[in-house]
Amino acid sequence: MTWRHRAWAVAAVTFVALVAAAAFRSSTGVFLEPVSDEFGWSRETVSFAVLVNLSLYGLVAPFAAALMEKFGIRRVVAFALVLLALGMGLTTVMTQPWQLVVLWGVFIGFGAGCMALVFGAIVAQRWFVARRGLVTGVFSAASATGQLLFLPTIAKLVTDDGWRYASLLLSVLALLVVPLALLFLKDRPSDVGVLPYGAPSGWVPPEALDDGGIGPGRIAVLRLREAARTRAFWLLAAGFFVCGWSTNGLVGTHFIPAAHDHGLPLTAGATLLAFVGVFDLVGTIGSGWLTDRYDSRILLAVYYGLRGVSLLLVHLLWAPTVQPPMFFFVVLYGLDWVATVPPTVALCRECFGVERAGVVFGWVFASHMIGAGISAWFAGMVRESTGSYDPAWWIAGGLCLLAAVASAVVPRGDALEKAAAPTAPVLSPH
Repeated sequence: MTWRHRAWAVAAVTFVALVAAAAFRSSTGVFLEPVSDEFGWSRETVSFAVLVNLSLYGLVAPFAAALMEKFGIRRVVAFALVLLALGMGLTTVMTQPWQLVVLWGVFIGFGAGCMALVFGAIVAQRWFVARRGLVTGVFSAASATGQLLFLPTIAKLVTDDGWRYASLLLSVLALLVVPLALLFLKDRPSDVGVLPYGAPSGWVPPEALDDGGIGPGRIAVLRLREAARTRAFWLLAAGFFVCGWSTNGLVGTHFIPAAHDHGLPLTAGATLLAFVGVFDLVGTIGSGWLTDRYDSRILLAVYYGLRGVSLLLVHLLWAPTVQPPMFFFVVLYGLDWVATVPPTVALCRECFGVERAGVVFGWVFASHMIGAGISAWFAGMVRESTGSYDPAWWIAGGLCLLAAVASAVVPRGDALEKAAAPTAPVLSPH
């Protein structure tokens, strides 16, 4: 095994693409208030566009996984990057709320959904046998790196030059990644005549599932039908619903406006959220390392429990200037922002098999982003009706504690074999 293995080049380009997608995803919290103020739209109205964005981002993921199985990773990722560039670029000429919903919600939601964490999970499963959990953690941490690299810069651009200038910069960024994806992304190790990283001599890839030649959309539905017969799927989906509710939906969208409510400048709130990304980079890579060694159920229970405690306490920590107690939240919350991903992917693989895991995780991830979308709208509604985000923090903290319990009782072994119903039949192409 060597660092010169082709798998690492594929992993590097995957990481860059995920970082670019994260720049789009994390930017909504910076743009929310300036867009709302310029057009006179309420936070609830703008948050609805975020709801569509996050929900579509999640719902696209299982179909994107099926598209990648059918048409290849490279083509799907390149198309998604172009769509992101169009969506962000065209926001600079919008004039109506419905246009924000179409651009932020549909264009960016669909494009980012094609490069969701499912993309990283598929690359890790196909290209790595050894270090798979660690690589999954690195890919998950790409979202943190996107925040770290871009949030303070985007906030400064919005403050100094306006949100339109920042939008155009993000559009150009997406286009710059397209050639990298077309040149270096390969679908499988066999395409370039190598074995996955860490595969022993004589290694044979898992036998591809026979789906009867049906299209990617119906493959995604078939995988959902199979998984939905199991308790493991619903527990994992419920936990990830709460994960999305408490990360992308609440903190990712409303942390910066909430900080501003308490007197912190836009750039200060963005910098704090970027530091969340710093600690998440450490926590998520560490989570991947731990996932290779310890029970994923226990890891998830600990992660959700710690996140719940941090959210229940954050309302006590706001101040007009950044005070030391706020760093308690930044560290504790940041360490498990997406640390939940490596153990969740591992449980999908354990319960549903390597070949099904990518699309099944896509559906679990869909629940994550539906939770995020509902939370983004809900928190905006709470802020409009009460003048405070405090109830939103408390509800999210309580949900995280429930998710900790659900994660601890995910069944062991092959969930499909244990399902009471017979194996779902292959769908006919007709």
